[in-house]
Amino acid sequence: MSGGASGRIPKSFIDDLIIRVDIVDLIDSYLPLKKSGSNYVARCPFHNEKTPSFSVSRQKQFYHCFGCGAGGNAISFLMEFSHLGFVEAVEDLAGFSGVDVPRESAKGMGGRPQKSTKSLDDVFAVLSTVSSFYQQQLKDSEQGREAIKYLKLRGVSGEMARDYVIGFAPDQWDALIKQFDRAALRSAGMLSSNDSGREYDRFRGRLMFPIRDRRGRVIGFGGRVMGEGQPKYLNSPETDVFVKGREVYGLFELLKQNGKPQRIIIVEGYMDVISLAQFGIKNVVATLGTATTKDHLSLLFRFTNELVFCFDGDNAGRQAAWRAIEVALSSLGGRRLVKVFTLPQEHDPDTLVRQVGADEFNRQVEGAESLSGYFFRRVTEQLNIESIESKARVVDEAEQFLRVMPNGLAKEMMQKQLFEKTQLVGVGADDASHVGNKRQLKRTPLRVVMALLVQNPELINEVAAHEVNWNECSFSGKELLLKLLAKIESEAPENAAMLLEKYRGTEDEMLISKLAVFEVSPFENEGFNEEAEFNGALQRVVSQGKQLFFNELIEKKLSKK
Repeated sequence: MSGGASGRIPKSFIDDLIIRVDIVDLIDSYLPLKKSGSNYVARCPFHNEKTPSFSVSRQKQFYHCFGCGAGGNAISFLMEFSHLGFVEAVEDLAGFSGVDVPRESAKGMGGRPQKSTKSLDDVFAVLSTVSSFYQQQLKDSEQGREAIKYLKLRGVSGEMARDYVIGFAPDQWDALIKQFDRAALRSAGMLSSNDSGREYDRFRGRLMFPIRDRRGRVIGFGGRVMGEGQPKYLNSPETDVFVKGREVYGLFELLKQNGKPQRIIIVEGYMDVISLAQFGIKNVVATLGTATTKDHLSLLFRFTNELVFCFDGDNAGRQAAWRAIEVALSSLGGRRLVKVFTLPQEHDPDTLVRQVGADEFNRQVEGAESLSGYFFRRVTEQLNIESIESKARVVDEAEQFLRVMPNGLAKEMMQKQLFEKTQLVGVGADDASHVGNKRQLKRTPLRVVMALLVQNPELINEVAAHEVNWNECSFSGKELLLKLLAKIESEAPENAAMLLEKYRGTEDEMLISKLAVFEVSPFENEGFNEEAEFNGALQRVVSQGKQLFFNELIEKKLSKK
């Protein structure tokens, strides 16, 4: 980021930024760190050395080199490593954290500064205190003892409840309001309100799972009902310290065990994380009631090169996995690897590990399907249909998925495999060839006819002159051509733009959009005659269609003999 914005950066924002960013994550994104005791080490980037003397402390949020003496906080590191000025380093650090840099603006000498970012310390403090309160309620209250019975029934040990600081929210409307400052609770997302504005505790009568950031600070909660109430899971709303799309449950606990795991397993529920951890599988995190995001994956790829999606075996789980595929494709690159572990339909990770045990569960995770294998298996399943239009939609969707991949060999190979697996004729994928990362469509007579019709709807007047009996023509893509002719006939668009608007939101919108930009003439030829080209291409389509229709009649007669 550049330092082009005017105005000073509020000091309170810089303070909050230092609180928000984990220096281990920041430095690890620039040079690989290895865990050594309670700290992380690497060879110093500021002088030549053979053995690591560069140490980073997550607890102190500080780095220090015992060789050259370099040291400081996250801003200091960026200034020294990237040769930045102070403002530039703050802007880069804000970009790493995913926040915008506010500025104090002043109009002349009498201008007043804009309202600065409020301190996050109070929010962290109240969340920590509330977490302790929930833990105390689990241990000492009558309702809490019932919650403990439920945990034991689910097979959760006391050790796991301690490690994950599980608590219990009393089934009361004002348990927190009576104990803590209302404004602080509101800032922390712990209160809700009704239509009349009356505030009450957001979580009531639920098992409480504190969500902790990588530094161990409570940033939000997930609450689970123990009976049949709805919703089964209720999460904290987004606050100044909690953004669901950037955080995962269980990462702090995972990193305490292993700062650089071989792989990280992504599941859907808090109980899945805890159950697997109880079986010794502690490289597991869960998304927070939201779809997997690119920020989730970028975060996890800081600590490992391999991620495994492990969602429930029901329809909802399979849909969640498929939605995660596009995000995963956009995050690939370098040595990054993504796999999909498809659970049996009747299982979730919790039930499966209890049935097969940790060793077998890990074996199945290691044998999980590659991202490309899962992707093409799903695409192939969807192509088991007869309709050309439906097949074209599947190909269009698959193409959009691959389009988000970073350029490189992996993208080219997957595009080539998509082409091989989705060979449609006429306007489909088999008239495509791959040159680098660009999908280039071959110039076939049918494609020329349809492209010119889309680009020049008035050419429909030329079709009547050919007096075609479409019932005596047989060719792939015929249905699409007739649909296009019928659309132009009924809507009578004046130009291509109007025709495209008629297709907005329809199943054929993507196909028509591609035809609208298809280069009918492969050369820059000023003398190119669209009407003549259209008539010639249409004549070839009809001639080939009649010949194929005749051949099919002969085959039918021969088969009856």
